[in-house]
Amino acid sequence: MTLVDYSINEHVATITLNDGENRFNPDFCNAFLNTLDMVEKETHATTLLITSTHEKIFSNGIDLDWLVPVLQQNDIARAKDFFYLLNRLFRRLVTYPLLTVAAISGHAFAGGAILCCAFDFRFMRSDRGYFCFPEVDLGIPLLPGMNALLKKAMPMYIVEYMEYTGVRLTADQCMMHHIIHKACPMQTLMEDSMAFALAINKQRPIVAEMKKRLNHAILHALDIEDIPYIESGKYTIALQ
Repeated sequence: MTLVDYSINEHVATITLNDGENRFNPDFCNAFLNTLDMVEKETHATTLLITSTHEKIFSNGIDLDWLVPVLQQNDIARAKDFFYLLNRLFRRLVTYPLLTVAAISGHAFAGGAILCCAFDFRFMRSDRGYFCFPEVDLGIPLLPGMNALLKKAMPMYIVEYMEYTGVRLTADQCMMHHIIHKACPMQTLMEDSMAFALAINKQRPIVAEMKKRLNHAILHALDIEDIPYIESGKYTIALQ
């Protein structure tokens, strides 16, 4: 089984994340980017559905087991390359010429929740899983591009509440705060997400142009505002 693969159902391409907790490291990010390229170039799909094979986790964000040793070795060049690669993935998603629908099949923590915000529509499992940004307790402030992604998908009041408190929200709470389109029990999550994806069939050129305009502020943050923070090599704030 590959880290990331895809299948086709009519005009819907389903990307499946197969890498356990789907933590972000270079191999995972490159596999995701490569699969996005294959779907765009090798299929006529107009809608993209994304889900995970893990029984209780959609994505747990950055792979700290990979990143922490890199930082401990003071390999700042490698760390910079990783953050630029992660931004490439975020940028690809918010400019992707297909409408994107996430079937969030479990926990979406930290970078995993940020990833969910990069998609156009979100469905989430209601019987298990939290949506959470715990960085405030880890001393890791989000990059400007990450904050811009959150504001794409979430009202500002809940962005502030979640970032400053690190609170965990259930799917029902996410739906109440307009973060997700629908909360679904696991047994209907893929059925409901697929039905929604099949119901939208918009042409790639107009979707691409609309995303470029709608997500202009995100692209500016990823391409311009993030650079000094990434180049600084300082990604954490010391906690007392």
